[in-house]
Amino acid sequence: MVRLITLCALLASAQFALAQAPATPAAAKPKYIMPPVCTAACHEPDANQLGGYFESAAFKSQGLQVDVGAALPQILRFDPKTLKVIDDGKPKPVDHLREARKRHEVIVTYTEVGGVKTATEIHFKGPAKIDPDKLIDYAGVAKLLARGPNDAPYTLVDSRPLPRFQEGTIPGAIHVPFIGFSKFTDRLPKDKAQLVVFFCGGITCTLSPNSLKAAQKLGYTNVRVYREGLPEWQTKNYAALTPVFLKAAYVDKDIPHVLIDARGAGDATSGHIKGAVAVPAQQIKAMLKSLPETKLKAPIVVYDGRGGEEAAALAKAIVGAGQQNVLVLNGGMIGWQAAGYAIESGSPAATKVAYTPKPRAGSLPAPEFTTLARNTPADVMILDVRNPDEASAGMIKGAMLIPDEDLQAKLAEVPKDKRIVTHCATGIRAEMAYHKLKAAGYNAAFLNADIEIAKDGSFKLSPK
Repeated sequence: MVRLITLCALLASAQFALAQAPATPAAAKPKYIMPPVCTAACHEPDANQLGGYFESAAFKSQGLQVDVGAALPQILRFDPKTLKVIDDGKPKPVDHLREARKRHEVIVTYTEVGGVKTATEIHFKGPAKIDPDKLIDYAGVAKLLARGPNDAPYTLVDSRPLPRFQEGTIPGAIHVPFIGFSKFTDRLPKDKAQLVVFFCGGITCTLSPNSLKAAQKLGYTNVRVYREGLPEWQTKNYAALTPVFLKAAYVDKDIPHVLIDARGAGDATSGHIKGAVAVPAQQIKAMLKSLPETKLKAPIVVYDGRGGEEAAALAKAIVGAGQQNVLVLNGGMIGWQAAGYAIESGSPAATKVAYTPKPRAGSLPAPEFTTLARNTPADVMILDVRNPDEASAGMIKGAMLIPDEDLQAKLAEVPKDKRIVTHCATGIRAEMAYHKLKAAGYNAAFLNADIEIAKDGSFKLSPK
């Protein structure tokens, strides 16, 4: 859950008008739903608000999905005619939800009746406000890295939480998270006049601006913020990670990634990291054409013998091909072995670059859905959550139709002794329905794909 603390500044600055309940002798504690790390670090949100990351909006069922850092996201209803949408303090038409960036930080004000939350306002966080004199851009940071700290002493500081730092950072950066900043100040330079550059998760992230303020209070006089942070950096350059972090953040967590050995074929045969694809110089052009779709932002880790020029050159070529999550392994193969990790000998088992992203929680692979839909077992029910007008054009045989917007009120009609597999037209409403069913204790799954259904019940899937 990247950048949870960034929501805190939004909470501190956003003030929403709320309906006041009549006074009672024992007033109920205000309801709020926020990632615990945020509520522990700053002010509590107002009553009947929730904060998190915008996931999706379904206009046909008038539903919103917001990730609040819990096991299940929050699903809210909304009325397109009355919902107030505000982005960076500016009112927007409700159609702004259609183009809103996924994972954008939001605060939602809502009413709740009968356990159903209805959003009345949704605020999208704007860029962090920073004194222009305290900013440094990509070119400035890149120039520092090119010259090196010995030529012009500087310290580059990643202000994000440890799990995000482990996934990759700007080369040469040290980790001083804003949460718990005072515990890690010994990592900062002793010379308080030395240039210190903070960065975090992008223009809406407030971790680095807050770190800058904390450093100033400690007496640091030459501090800057690279506001665009790692998201922009990785559109133009490669990031880096250590062998320990490669293992902790990707291997141990079974997070799909691409591992590329940039050495010659002979070196890879004598010893390589498990799962690596050897890409010697003469095969680079062919490899670049076989990379995953850029929209997937697949983690691509490149290594050579010592974390040197071979890996850096190949990583730059991969970035040039449009990839936005390219990393170089610090120390390369030698660093991996020095950390005590095993290597394999012989030709790498993988001969081509391959990447399959980790499926969303509860999603069903398209082939499995196809099998179930064509021959539905007695203990499975296909639940169509589209609107009646969509279903009239064709439904899967044996499926049950309950539009997503009506599901909460009609849960009693859904059998509890069956596995419920939901689908809509694109997967958005199907996922919202899945979370409602899970919250009610159902054994459920959903199809995360586009589906076209003919009048005779036959269908065509386009997996995402």
